[in-house]
Amino acid sequence: MIMSRIEAHSSEDTGTIGDLVDLLLGGLPAEAVLTDSDVTASYANDMASFCPAGTPAVVVLPRTTEQVQHVMRTATALRVPVVPQGARTGLSGAANASDGCIVLSLTKMDRILEINPVDRIAVVEPGVINAALSRAVGEHGLYYPPDPSSWEMCTIGGNIGTASGGLCCVKYGVTAEYVLGLDVVLADGRLMSTGRRTAKGVAGYDLTRLFVGSEGSLGIVVRAVLGLRPKPPEQLVLAAEFSSAAAACDAVCRVMEGGHVPSLLELMDRTTVKAVNNLAQMGLPESTEALLLAAFDTTAPAADLAAVGALCEAAGATQVVPADDVAESELLLQARRLSLTALEAVKGVTMIDDVCVPRSRLAEMLEGVDRIAEKYQLTIGVVAHAGDGNTHPTVCFDAADPDESRRARESFDEIMALGLELGGTITGEHGVGVLKKEWLAREIGPVGLEMQRAVKQAFDPLGILNPGKLF
Repeated sequence: MIMSRIEAHSSEDTGTIGDLVDLLLGGLPAEAVLTDSDVTASYANDMASFCPAGTPAVVVLPRTTEQVQHVMRTATALRVPVVPQGARTGLSGAANASDGCIVLSLTKMDRILEINPVDRIAVVEPGVINAALSRAVGEHGLYYPPDPSSWEMCTIGGNIGTASGGLCCVKYGVTAEYVLGLDVVLADGRLMSTGRRTAKGVAGYDLTRLFVGSEGSLGIVVRAVLGLRPKPPEQLVLAAEFSSAAAACDAVCRVMEGGHVPSLLELMDRTTVKAVNNLAQMGLPESTEALLLAAFDTTAPAADLAAVGALCEAAGATQVVPADDVAESELLLQARRLSLTALEAVKGVTMIDDVCVPRSRLAEMLEGVDRIAEKYQLTIGVVAHAGDGNTHPTVCFDAADPDESRRARESFDEIMALGLELGGTITGEHGVGVLKKEWLAREIGPVGLEMQRAVKQAFDPLGILNPGKLF
């Protein structure tokens, strides 16, 4: 319905691209408005496979809240769709352009406005790079935990839009738990503030949480108040090798049931281990069926690692290697950091899923992915944030081979179906975007879908904000 309302407007209703550009230039500097088709085409999509993208009419790069408001007022007046973007490192097509849209790139709004060690907050613009914020607050003895694997490139605004996670989620949680307040430009250009700067606050509906994970479909985040933590000690890492994925998953269950709180608990299956070996010659044993990495950033990490090592051995680990220092820990983590790059090298293209299941069903998830890989005759490696059940089955395929591409897409759908069967969710941290629209409807059901569309209608009655995403 929302898309049909936009498409119903003819060029006569919306005016020409020239009219649009002229109106945008009324409140934006010339260098902030990009119209060259070769340039605008480079903003058409994020990093997801199998997600269609349209041709934007114009790309704008505002630097101030007032400029964002001007863009939205112009879009509302002309009934032009707007697609918000950050660094376009997303994996669901949520930042993909639609035909004739304004791409609203927020990468120039990249200031850290405040770091407050007493209140333990940072106030930032949406274009701030995750790693830059982490380093800046670290100079004050503070810590911003959410750390997506693309943290050196991805923006805070993009992290908020997709409710990003990362390696440390098992202990520290995801982006949503650190967003205290937002300034949001609504579809009609009005500015709204949500949330708080205080440690506690329950005034009214939690609109802040509503915007986190909304993929730019409800409003444009132009400022965020983020919660911080005291900077923890450097973590120490343990690597445990297993002769089966089931044994490694059993170890994960034992660690969590035992009340341990690792700062990281990651799993790599045999396909991923082999790919990393092939790429980097790391010398990981070829007999390894699963590699489990655990880390602690406590005051006595060696004792914690010893306890977890014993649990791994009880679960059947063939070798347990605890690091003696931070440098050795970094070496152990190198394999995990290379996982996705190594899997991409297998065929040149990957399709990365992020199905999340209850920890107790993790072994069934990995076994099911193995069956799906065999059924479709594909290489599918799994890396997982095992401590929170968030798996990343990664389908490797040749995009130039139509049959293999078809099998890749079908296997991807079967993996999502498996996740739902195991009581999980279709996305733990990547979002829905274009890629998983059909599966969102299956997960939340018709009543849930109706209510979500009603929320969208309340915030964006013309349907101009990131149309075609989510549902």
